[in-house]
Amino acid sequence: MFTGLIEGVGRLASREPRGGDARLRIDVGTLPFTGVALGESISVNGCCLTVIAFDEAHFDVDASTETLALTTLGALPVGAPLNLERAMRPDDRLGGHLVSGHVDGMGRVRSIAIDARAQRWALDAPAPLRRYIAQKGSICVDGVSLTVNAVDDAGFEVALIPHTVAHTAFAQTKVGDAVNLEIDLVARYVERLLSSGLPSSGMPSSTTSSTGAGA
Repeated sequence: MFTGLIEGVGRLASREPRGGDARLRIDVGTLPFTGVALGESISVNGCCLTVIAFDEAHFDVDASTETLALTTLGALPVGAPLNLERAMRPDDRLGGHLVSGHVDGMGRVRSIAIDARAQRWALDAPAPLRRYIAQKGSICVDGVSLTVNAVDDAGFEVALIPHTVAHTAFAQTKVGDAVNLEIDLVARYVERLLSSGLPSSGMPSSTTSSTGAGA
């Protein structure tokens, strides 16, 4: 799990085809990297990926065909900046919102406008995801936890404060660029609950009867 608070900005150092999928090498950039371990999870532009090798300045991950097809990682050019966050620890503050690192789809930046010292971004979202995006709810964009300021027929709007722009890959994101989107986890489970068709009486009882002899 992640919080959506970016810890550092790295870069895509290489993408090596491997039998239909790919191995990515990530330059850690400003990501604090002390104590990294093989097998740990790191969010790369919002995608939860497993460290399979590393040195002092890089780590390698395998990207499946699903990841390459359904996220921006399959088409980003080598050298592209990447938002990085290591997995949260049980005692961490949850400054953003609970993020799984499982990307639901790709959106696109529709417009960027200056709004006082901040920036107001409008983003298009795929039709199947729009029903889960609510005003004042949370959404993860390229791994960044953001609050939805408004929704419309094509997508949603968010506001980026100067700190967010300066300390994420958003500093180099342009109108027309694709971004990874992850909807709020709560929305996933609410839909599953409503669509399961299971009656509420199907919940297991908290008490059981005993057939043993009493005292």
